[in-house]
Amino acid sequence: MRWTLACATMLAALITTSAGSSALAADAGEVNIYSYRQPYLIDPLLKEFSDETGIKTNVIFASKGLIERIQAEGRNSPADLVLTVDIGNLSQAVAAGITQPVKSEKIDASIPASYRGANDEWIGLTRRARVVYASKDRVAENSITYEELADPKWRGKICIRSGQHSYNVALVASMIAHLGPEKTEAWLRGVKANLARKPAGDDRLQVKGVYAGECDLAVGNTYYMGKMLTDEKHPEQKEWANSVKMLFPNTDGRGTHVNVSGAVLAKYAPNKDNAVKLIEFLASDTGQHMYAEVNHEYPTKEGVPWSKLVQSWGTFKADEISLNEIADLRKAASEMIDKVGFDDGPSS
Repeated sequence: MRWTLACATMLAALITTSAGSSALAADAGEVNIYSYRQPYLIDPLLKEFSDETGIKTNVIFASKGLIERIQAEGRNSPADLVLTVDIGNLSQAVAAGITQPVKSEKIDASIPASYRGANDEWIGLTRRARVVYASKDRVAENSITYEELADPKWRGKICIRSGQHSYNVALVASMIAHLGPEKTEAWLRGVKANLARKPAGDDRLQVKGVYAGECDLAVGNTYYMGKMLTDEKHPEQKEWANSVKMLFPNTDGRGTHVNVSGAVLAKYAPNKDNAVKLIEFLASDTGQHMYAEVNHEYPTKEGVPWSKLVQSWGTFKADEISLNEIADLRKAASEMIDKVGFDDGPSS
């Protein structure tokens, strides 16, 4: 990717800060953030951080391309850290060579090793479980396993987004870790045969498919239930959400697959100390509580209470497998998804 001076100038104009500034000055009182996470979630956290520390936050929000941008900027990159979702994006940043280890006793004490990179090159800040949304009217079962999604009794009754979406790649990687490649491929072919339609849309649209009677089961992340139930701008989504019950697969066995959102410290961070302070804040009781309340995600720090809405979904056992192992298996998972032609749909 080539970045011209004109392009850099234009992008700099898009930068927002907690103080309303549009500069990326690299002095001791600032920290520069590239964020894939949405402003409505991040802004309250950054304001609280600035109020507590006096450190000004400068943020670029984007839906894609930030890792590539930091690569192109090289040693001249103003980025101090990247906030992103999914172990896939976190491991991609590490593989791209744009990160450095985060050395902090506070973070090590707050975030379990299973939610940190092998060398602390990424830090998990929130958790989300990959669950099954089941029709309240048409599904009698109140428990399920991922393996059961391949049972022929669900033929034509499952909705899911693209197999190549990072959330599903991580799920398939977890299946490879537990079952091995041969059994996982057979399972994936079984799930494909049970699809009601070609994979498409986001997790919310899979729940809509259950509401509309197009399928009986949908696979999605827990926090989408929170988004739908609290989305005042789209009240129809509350109807979708209220038509389903949430099943936490394998909670009576190895546990439900869990993914994370998190942060990486940029390799050439000009404000490294302030960036580490920000990650420490996001991993603190205050930061974790705000994450839980705003986005209805599960904190990665033990002992921080879930939001009341999340508590209403009940408890579950999380799969304890390290996300570092999941990251290592993502390539094999992606190749397997293509091999079985998952995104071609059930009739292919």
